[in-house]
Amino acid sequence: MTMRHTAAWVAFTTAALVAASGCGTQSAKTAVKAVDKANTAAMAALARATDRTQEVGSAEVRMTTDTGTSGPVAMTGTYSWGDGYAFDVEMDTKAANMQTVSHSPTTHVLFVDGVYYYDVDPFPSGPYQGKDWIKVDGSAVFGKKGAQALSGDNGSPSASMKGLKYAKDVQNLGTQTLNGRRTTHYRGVIDSAHMGKFKDVYGEGSPMGEATGTKSIVMDVWVGPDDLPVRLKEKLGVMTISMDFDKFGKAAAVQAPPASRTADLTEVVKQQQH
Repeated sequence: MTMRHTAAWVAFTTAALVAASGCGTQSAKTAVKAVDKANTAAMAALARATDRTQEVGSAEVRMTTDTGTSGPVAMTGTYSWGDGYAFDVEMDTKAANMQTVSHSPTTHVLFVDGVYYYDVDPFPSGPYQGKDWIKVDGSAVFGKKGAQALSGDNGSPSASMKGLKYAKDVQNLGTQTLNGRRTTHYRGVIDSAHMGKFKDVYGEGSPMGEATGTKSIVMDVWVGPDDLPVRLKEKLGVMTISMDFDKFGKAAAVQAPPASRTADLTEVVKQQQH
């Protein structure tokens, strides 16, 4: 397990994990302008879906991330946002090209209080000997401003739904049966002018912007008869994120692993960005 190879992989995979975040809040004036240009009925339906998503606190999800440079990486688990954004997922080790640090078919990944944790094979030697979790602060990948933009619950699926309030050219693409449920498919585009503080995450000059070539965010959402999303799909440059919601519930507790078992690679990952 080489430290720099591990850090380089973690940096990009961390970016892929967080890419399902939305576009947070904008001014009311900006929101009104966006609505004026959109289909009023579609915007009303998405507003109801946004409110319903905020009301619940967590979801069991199946997620696929395609970075555009390799095959898709599948993840399953729980995303929680009722008490601040956190997640607890299992990620396909082979698809993520993580075999050098984990011999398990899936890798356990946590996000707690702005920090990413990866369950790996114990370090055989060196300063982290015996430690079996890698820790990376979000600022190492997204920069200080980018990490701040994703703080609180801003990186959660509910934030993605909020972002749809500022989408342009919102379309109702009709009904579709998805995962055994009848849904209505909506699509909207969030351009750079409506990203607000999320320009620090996805905009020109940001680490994610440079890695993905994101100029705008194309968002597709399939909404069920209960006004909750069944699938959320986002296209950010060459990266595509798809998340299926299997079950909604109250906020779920996600705890960080013990500090005694973690190897903090934050500074090593930061060095990889330069």
